[in-house]
Amino acid sequence: MTDSTRPAACWDLFCTVIDNFGDIGVAWRLARQLADEYRLPLRLWVDDLESFARIEARLDPDLDAQTIAGVEIRRWTPGSAQLGAGVEPGEVVIEAFGCRLPDDFLATMAACDPAPLWLNLEYLSAEAWVDDCHGMASPHPRLPLTQYFYFPGFTETSGGLIGERDLPARRDAFLADTAGLDAYWASLGLPPRVENEMRISLFSYETPSLASLTDAWAASIAPVTVLVPEGRALAELRRVLGQPLEVPGGVARRGALAVHALAMTDQAGYDRLLWACDFNIVRGEDSFLRAQWAARPFLWHIYRQDEGAHLEKLDAFLERYTQGLAEPAAAALTALSRAFNRDEEVGDAWRAFGKRREALAFHAHDWAEKQAAAGDLAGRLVQFVQNRLK
Repeated sequence: MTDSTRPAACWDLFCTVIDNFGDIGVAWRLARQLADEYRLPLRLWVDDLESFARIEARLDPDLDAQTIAGVEIRRWTPGSAQLGAGVEPGEVVIEAFGCRLPDDFLATMAACDPAPLWLNLEYLSAEAWVDDCHGMASPHPRLPLTQYFYFPGFTETSGGLIGERDLPARRDAFLADTAGLDAYWASLGLPPRVENEMRISLFSYETPSLASLTDAWAASIAPVTVLVPEGRALAELRRVLGQPLEVPGGVARRGALAVHALAMTDQAGYDRLLWACDFNIVRGEDSFLRAQWAARPFLWHIYRQDEGAHLEKLDAFLERYTQGLAEPAAAALTALSRAFNRDEEVGDAWRAFGKRREALAFHAHDWAEKQAAAGDLAGRLVQFVQNRLK
Protein backbone atom coordinates (compact mmCIF):
# COMPACT_ATOMS: atom_id res chain seq x y z
CA MET A 1 0.00 0.00 0.00
CA THR A 2 1.31 3.46 -0.81
CA ASP A 3 0.33 6.71 0.85
CA SER A 4 0.84 9.76 -1.31
CA THR A 5 -0.32 12.11 1.49
CA ARG A 6 2.18 10.89 4.03
CA PRO A 7 5.27 13.10 4.46
CA ALA A 8 8.24 11.29 3.00
CA ALA A 9 10.21 11.21 6.25
CA CYS A 10 7.44 11.31 8.86
CA TRP A 11 8.20 9.48 12.11
CA ASP A 12 5.72 8.15 14.68
CA LEU A 13 6.84 7.91 18.31
CA PHE A 14 4.51 6.14 20.77
CA CYS A 15 4.79 6.54 24.54
CA THR A 16 2.79 5.67 27.62
CA VAL A 17 3.11 7.58 30.88
CA ILE A 18 4.51 5.31 33.60
CA ASP A 19 5.66 6.40 37.04
CA ASN A 20 4.67 10.00 36.33
CA PHE A 21 7.36 11.64 34.23
CA GLY A 22 10.24 9.30 33.35
CA ASP A 23 9.10 7.67 30.11
CA ILE A 24 7.30 10.72 28.74
CA GLY A 25 10.25 12.87 29.81
CA VAL A 26 12.62 10.89 27.62
CA ALA A 27 10.15 10.66 24.73
CA TRP A 28 9.42 14.38 24.77
CA ARG A 29 13.09 15.35 24.78
CA LEU A 30 13.79 12.97 21.89
CA ALA A 31 10.80 14.20 19.87
CA ARG A 32 11.80 17.85 20.30
CA GLN A 33 15.40 17.18 19.39
CA LEU A 34 14.48 15.22 16.24
CA ALA A 35 12.13 18.00 15.15
CA ASP A 36 14.55 20.81 16.00
CA GLU A 37 17.94 19.50 14.97
CA TYR A 38 16.93 17.14 12.13
CA ARG A 39 13.76 18.89 10.90
CA LEU A 40 11.87 15.60 10.96
CA PRO A 41 8.05 15.68 10.71
CA LEU A 42 7.17 13.78 13.86
CA ARG A 43 3.99 12.63 15.60
CA LEU A 44 4.28 11.92 19.31
CA TRP A 45 1.48 9.66 20.58
CA VAL A 46 0.87 9.93 24.35
CA ASP A 47 -1.82 8.25 26.44
CA ASP A 48 -1.85 10.57 29.49
CA LEU A 49 -1.82 14.23 28.48
CA GLU A 50 -2.67 15.42 32.00
CA SER A 51 0.61 14.06 33.37
CA PHE A 52 2.47 15.20 30.27
CA ALA A 53 1.21 18.75 30.89
CA ARG A 54 3.03 18.78 34.25
CA ILE A 55 6.37 18.92 32.44
CA GLU A 56 5.20 20.88 29.36
CA ALA A 57 3.17 23.94 30.27
CA ARG A 58 2.20 24.73 26.65
CA LEU A 59 0.27 21.46 26.34
CA ASP A 60 -3.53 21.53 26.49
CA PRO A 61 -4.60 18.15 27.94
CA ASP A 62 -8.12 18.60 26.57
CA LEU A 63 -6.97 18.52 22.94
CA ASP A 64 -6.55 15.22 21.12
CA ALA A 65 -4.17 16.79 18.60
CA GLN A 66 -1.89 19.83 18.83
CA THR A 67 1.55 20.97 17.72
CA ILE A 68 4.26 22.24 20.09
CA ALA A 69 7.90 22.94 19.27
CA GLY A 70 7.41 21.48 15.80
CA VAL A 71 6.09 18.17 17.16
CA GLU A 72 2.55 17.01 16.40
CA ILE A 73 1.17 15.57 19.65
CA ARG A 74 -1.74 13.14 19.58
CA ARG A 75 -3.66 11.25 22.24
CA TRP A 76 -3.91 7.46 21.97
CA THR A 77 -5.29 4.60 24.06
CA PRO A 78 -2.91 1.69 24.69
CA GLY A 79 -4.61 -1.69 24.55
CA SER A 80 -7.27 -0.55 22.12
CA ALA A 81 -7.53 -2.27 18.76
CA GLN A 82 -7.74 0.96 16.78
CA LEU A 83 -5.76 4.17 16.61
CA GLY A 84 -8.19 6.23 14.57
CA ALA A 85 -9.67 6.47 11.12
CA GLY A 86 -7.36 7.54 8.33
CA VAL A 87 -4.12 7.40 10.31
CA GLU A 88 -1.30 6.12 8.14
CA PRO A 89 2.04 5.04 9.60
CA GLY A 90 5.10 7.17 9.10
CA GLU A 91 8.28 5.99 7.45
CA VAL A 92 9.66 5.19 10.91
CA VAL A 93 7.56 3.91 13.86
CA ILE A 94 9.08 3.88 17.35
CA GLU A 95 7.59 2.19 20.40
CA ALA A 96 9.13 3.83 23.44
CA PHE A 97 9.84 1.33 26.20
CA GLY A 98 7.81 -1.54 24.79
CA CYS A 99 4.36 0.04 24.69
CA ARG A 100 2.04 -2.06 22.51
CA LEU A 101 0.74 -0.59 19.26
CA PRO A 102 -2.97 -0.91 18.32
CA ASP A 103 -3.74 -3.95 16.16
CA ASP A 104 -5.16 -1.93 13.29
CA PHE A 105 -2.05 0.23 13.14
CA LEU A 106 0.18 -2.85 13.03
CA ALA A 107 -1.96 -4.29 10.24
CA THR A 108 -1.68 -1.02 8.30
CA MET A 109 2.10 -1.03 8.80
CA ALA A 110 2.25 -4.57 7.45
CA ALA A 111 0.28 -3.55 4.35
CA CYS A 112 2.65 -0.68 3.49
CA ASP A 113 5.16 -1.17 0.68
CA PRO A 114 7.78 -0.71 1.89
CA ALA A 115 6.84 -1.39 5.49
CA PRO A 116 7.88 1.30 8.01
CA LEU A 117 11.09 0.82 9.91
CA TRP A 118 9.83 -0.38 13.30
CA LEU A 119 11.94 0.29 16.40
CA ASN A 120 11.58 -0.46 20.09
CA LEU A 121 13.37 2.24 22.09
CA GLU A 122 14.49 0.50 25.28
CA TYR A 123 15.50 1.77 28.72
CA LEU A 124 19.01 3.01 29.35
CA SER A 125 21.42 0.62 31.00
CA ALA A 126 25.18 0.50 31.53
CA GLU A 127 25.17 -3.30 31.59
CA ALA A 128 27.54 -5.05 29.17
CA TRP A 129 24.80 -7.06 27.40
CA VAL A 130 23.36 -3.85 25.91
CA ASP A 131 26.04 -3.75 23.20
CA ASP A 132 25.13 -7.27 22.04
CA CYS A 133 21.38 -6.57 21.91
CA HIS A 134 21.44 -3.11 20.36
CA GLY A 135 20.04 -3.29 16.82
CA MET A 136 18.82 -6.89 17.21
CA ALA A 137 15.95 -7.84 14.87
CA SER A 138 12.74 -9.45 16.13
CA PRO A 139 10.29 -10.68 13.44
CA HIS A 140 6.59 -10.30 14.23
CA PRO A 141 5.03 -13.76 14.89
CA ARG A 142 2.17 -13.26 12.41
CA LEU A 143 2.70 -10.15 10.28
CA PRO A 144 5.43 -9.45 7.70
CA LEU A 145 7.09 -6.93 10.01
CA THR A 146 10.44 -6.85 11.79
CA GLN A 147 11.12 -4.83 14.90
CA TYR A 148 14.59 -3.64 15.84
CA PHE A 149 15.67 -3.09 19.43
CA TYR A 150 17.33 0.25 20.01
CA PHE A 151 19.26 0.43 23.27
CA PRO A 152 20.57 3.74 24.64
CA GLY A 153 23.94 3.27 26.29
CA PHE A 154 27.34 4.58 27.27
CA THR A 155 29.47 2.85 24.63
CA GLU A 156 30.23 3.50 20.97
CA THR A 157 28.35 0.35 19.93
CA SER A 158 25.13 1.25 21.80
CA GLY A 159 22.45 3.82 20.95
CA GLY A 160 24.05 6.70 22.90
CA LEU A 161 22.56 9.17 25.38
CA ILE A 162 19.84 11.77 24.82
CA GLY A 163 21.32 15.24 24.91
CA GLU A 164 20.85 18.31 22.74
CA ARG A 165 23.84 19.64 20.82
CA ASP A 166 23.75 23.04 22.50
CA LEU A 167 23.15 21.73 26.02
CA PRO A 168 26.71 22.21 27.39
CA ALA A 169 26.85 25.76 26.01
CA ARG A 170 23.48 26.68 27.54
CA ARG A 171 24.51 25.19 30.89
CA ASP A 172 27.84 27.00 30.99
CA ALA A 173 26.30 30.33 29.98
CA PHE A 174 23.72 30.02 32.76
CA LEU A 175 26.38 29.32 35.38
CA ALA A 176 28.65 32.12 34.16
CA ASP A 177 25.96 34.75 34.66
CA THR A 178 26.34 35.74 38.34
CA ALA A 179 23.51 38.25 38.32
CA GLY A 180 21.32 35.80 36.46
CA LEU A 181 22.03 33.14 39.08
CA ASP A 182 21.01 35.49 41.88
CA ALA A 183 17.82 36.24 39.98
CA TYR A 184 17.23 32.53 39.52
CA TRP A 185 17.55 31.84 43.26
CA ALA A 186 15.23 34.77 43.95
CA SER A 187 12.66 33.26 41.59
CA LEU A 188 12.64 30.20 43.86
CA GLY A 189 12.31 32.36 46.98
CA LEU A 190 15.95 31.94 48.04
CA PRO A 191 18.63 34.54 48.81
CA PRO A 192 22.05 34.44 47.12
CA ARG A 193 24.28 31.62 48.31
CA VAL A 194 26.31 32.30 51.49
CA GLU A 195 29.91 31.25 52.04
CA ASN A 196 30.43 27.45 52.28
CA GLU A 197 26.73 26.79 51.83
CA MET A 198 25.84 23.59 49.96
CA ARG A 199 22.73 23.55 47.80
CA ILE A 200 21.16 20.22 46.93
CA SER A 201 18.23 19.23 44.75
CA LEU A 202 16.24 16.20 45.88
CA PHE A 203 13.94 14.28 43.53
CA SER A 204 13.88 10.69 44.77
CA TYR A 205 11.39 8.00 45.68
CA GLU A 206 10.50 7.36 49.31
CA THR A 207 13.21 5.59 51.31
CA PRO A 208 14.05 5.21 55.01
CA SER A 209 17.54 6.47 54.09
CA LEU A 210 16.15 10.00 53.86
CA ALA A 211 15.82 10.12 57.67
CA SER A 212 19.53 9.49 58.29
CA LEU A 213 20.51 11.75 55.41
CA THR A 214 18.41 14.54 56.90
CA ASP A 215 20.10 14.03 60.27
CA ALA A 216 23.54 14.29 58.63
CA TRP A 217 22.60 17.49 56.84
CA ALA A 218 21.18 19.01 60.03
CA ALA A 219 24.43 18.23 61.90
CA SER A 220 26.64 19.79 59.21
CA ILE A 221 29.09 22.57 60.16
CA ALA A 222 28.21 24.54 57.00
CA PRO A 223 24.68 25.49 55.91
CA VAL A 224 22.85 22.93 53.76
CA THR A 225 19.90 24.03 51.63
CA VAL A 226 17.80 21.27 50.08
CA LEU A 227 15.37 22.08 47.28
CA VAL A 228 12.59 19.54 46.85
CA PRO A 229 10.16 19.68 43.93
CA GLU A 230 6.59 18.61 44.61
CA GLY A 231 6.36 14.81 44.68
CA ARG A 232 7.05 11.65 46.64
CA ALA A 233 10.31 12.78 48.28
CA LEU A 234 8.64 15.92 49.58
CA ALA A 235 5.90 13.87 51.21
CA GLU A 236 8.57 11.72 52.85
CA LEU A 237 10.46 14.77 54.16
CA ARG A 238 7.28 16.20 55.65
CA ARG A 239 6.98 12.99 57.66
CA VAL A 240 10.67 12.91 58.63
CA LEU A 241 10.80 16.58 59.70
CA GLY A 242 7.30 16.72 61.14
CA GLN A 243 6.69 20.04 59.42
CA PRO A 244 4.08 20.96 56.78
CA LEU A 245 6.30 22.18 53.87
CA GLU A 246 3.51 23.61 51.78
CA VAL A 247 4.00 23.99 47.98
CA PRO A 248 5.40 26.31 46.82
CA GLY A 249 7.50 28.30 49.24
CA GLY A 250 7.26 26.18 52.39
CA VAL A 251 10.47 26.02 54.44
CA ALA A 252 11.40 23.57 57.18
CA ARG A 253 14.53 23.97 59.34
CA ARG A 254 16.53 21.68 61.58
CA GLY A 255 20.06 22.62 62.70
CA ALA A 256 22.14 23.59 59.66
CA LEU A 257 19.48 22.27 57.30
CA ALA A 258 16.84 24.30 55.46
CA VAL A 259 14.40 22.43 53.21
CA HIS A 260 12.51 24.44 50.58
CA ALA A 261 9.44 23.05 48.83
CA LEU A 262 9.24 23.86 45.13
CA ALA A 263 6.35 23.69 42.71
CA MET A 264 6.56 21.21 39.85
CA THR A 265 8.48 22.68 36.93
CA ASP A 266 8.93 21.95 33.24
CA GLN A 267 12.00 20.22 31.83
CA ALA A 268 13.89 23.46 31.18
CA GLY A 269 13.26 24.59 34.74
CA TYR A 270 14.45 21.27 36.14
CA ASP A 271 17.63 21.51 34.07
CA ARG A 272 18.37 24.92 35.60
CA LEU A 273 17.83 23.53 39.10
CA LEU A 274 20.31 20.70 38.43
CA TRP A 275 22.86 23.11 36.98
CA ALA A 276 22.59 25.55 39.89
CA CYS A 277 22.89 23.04 42.74
CA ASP A 278 26.16 21.59 44.06
CA PHE A 279 24.76 18.08 44.36
CA ASN A 280 21.68 16.41 42.92
CA ILE A 281 19.67 13.41 44.02
CA VAL A 282 17.68 12.10 41.07
CA ARG A 283 15.52 9.15 40.15
CA GLY A 284 14.31 7.27 37.08
CA GLU A 285 15.93 7.69 33.68
CA ASP A 286 15.28 11.20 32.43
CA SER A 287 16.41 12.92 35.64
CA PHE A 288 19.37 10.53 35.89
CA LEU A 289 20.60 11.61 32.48
CA ARG A 290 20.01 15.29 33.05
CA ALA A 291 22.03 15.08 36.28
CA GLN A 292 24.94 13.77 34.25
CA TRP A 293 24.63 16.60 31.74
CA ALA A 294 24.55 19.04 34.66
CA ALA A 295 28.19 18.06 35.30
CA ARG A 296 27.62 17.98 39.06
CA PRO A 297 28.09 15.14 41.56
CA PHE A 298 24.86 13.22 41.94
CA LEU A 299 23.16 10.26 43.60
CA TRP A 300 20.91 8.03 41.49
CA HIS A 301 17.87 6.58 43.26
CA ILE A 302 17.11 3.87 40.75
CA TYR A 303 13.59 2.52 40.16
CA ARG A 304 13.14 -0.59 42.29
CA GLN A 305 12.76 -3.89 40.40
CA ASP A 306 11.98 -7.46 41.45
CA GLU A 307 14.80 -9.66 42.75
CA GLY A 308 17.14 -6.69 43.08
CA ALA A 309 17.65 -6.27 39.34
CA HIS A 310 17.88 -2.52 39.87
CA LEU A 311 20.95 -2.98 42.07
CA GLU A 312 22.75 -4.80 39.26
CA LYS A 313 21.98 -1.87 36.95
CA LEU A 314 23.23 0.55 39.58
CA ASP A 315 26.51 -1.34 40.03
CA ALA A 316 27.01 -1.55 36.26
CA PHE A 317 26.68 2.21 36.01
CA LEU A 318 28.90 2.92 38.99
CA GLU A 319 31.62 0.66 37.60
CA ARG A 320 31.53 2.56 34.31
CA TYR A 321 31.12 6.02 35.84
CA THR A 322 33.97 5.72 38.36
CA GLN A 323 36.57 4.66 35.80
CA GLY A 324 39.41 7.18 36.03
CA LEU A 325 38.22 8.47 39.40
CA ALA A 326 40.63 8.26 42.35
CA GLU A 327 39.85 5.21 44.48
CA PRO A 328 38.83 7.05 47.70
CA ALA A 329 36.32 9.20 45.80
CA ALA A 330 35.02 6.23 43.80
CA ALA A 331 34.59 4.23 46.99
CA ALA A 332 32.74 7.09 48.69
CA LEU A 333 30.29 7.53 45.82
CA THR A 334 29.74 3.79 45.49
CA ALA A 335 29.14 3.31 49.22
CA LEU A 336 26.65 6.19 49.38
CA SER A 337 24.81 5.04 46.25
CA ARG A 338 24.52 1.44 47.38
CA ALA A 339 23.40 2.32 50.91
CA PHE A 340 20.76 4.77 49.69
CA ASN A 341 19.37 2.29 47.18
CA ARG A 342 19.25 -0.46 49.79
CA ASP A 343 17.26 1.74 52.20
CA GLU A 344 20.13 1.71 54.70
CA GLU A 345 21.44 4.30 57.15
CA VAL A 346 23.61 6.70 55.12
CA GLY A 347 25.00 9.21 57.64
CA ASP A 348 28.55 7.83 57.62
CA ALA A 349 28.50 7.38 53.85
CA TRP A 350 27.40 10.99 53.39
CA ARG A 351 30.21 12.30 55.59
CA ALA A 352 32.76 10.20 53.67
CA PHE A 353 31.30 11.52 50.44
CA GLY A 354 31.66 15.09 51.68
CA LYS A 355 35.42 14.65 52.09
CA ARG A 356 35.69 13.80 48.34
CA ARG A 357 33.42 16.52 46.98
CA GLU A 358 36.14 18.36 45.09
CA ALA A 359 37.38 15.25 43.26
CA LEU A 360 33.82 14.17 42.48
CA ALA A 361 32.92 17.61 41.13
CA PHE A 362 35.92 17.58 38.80
CA HIS A 363 35.08 14.06 37.65
CA ALA A 364 31.43 14.93 37.01
CA HIS A 365 32.45 17.71 34.65
CA ASP A 366 35.00 15.50 32.89
CA TRP A 367 32.41 12.71 32.52
CA ALA A 368 29.85 15.06 30.94
CA GLU A 369 32.40 16.35 28.45
CA LYS A 370 33.44 12.85 27.39
CA GLN A 371 29.85 11.70 26.95
CA ALA A 372 28.96 14.79 24.91
CA ALA A 373 31.95 14.23 22.64
CA ALA A 374 30.85 10.65 21.92
CA GLY A 375 27.69 11.72 20.07
CA ASP A 376 24.08 11.72 21.22
CA LEU A 377 21.16 9.33 20.89
CA ALA A 378 19.18 11.38 18.36
CA GLY A 379 22.13 11.57 15.98
CA ARG A 380 22.88 7.87 16.27
CA LEU A 381 19.20 7.05 15.85
CA VAL A 382 18.97 9.05 12.63
CA GLN A 383 22.09 7.29 11.34
CA PHE A 384 20.65 3.90 12.39
CA VAL A 385 17.51 4.62 10.36
CA GLN A 386 19.41 5.87 7.34
CA ASN A 387 21.57 2.74 7.28
CA ARG A 388 18.52 0.48 7.19
CA LEU A 389 16.50 2.47 4.68
CA LYS A 390 19.24 2.49 2.05
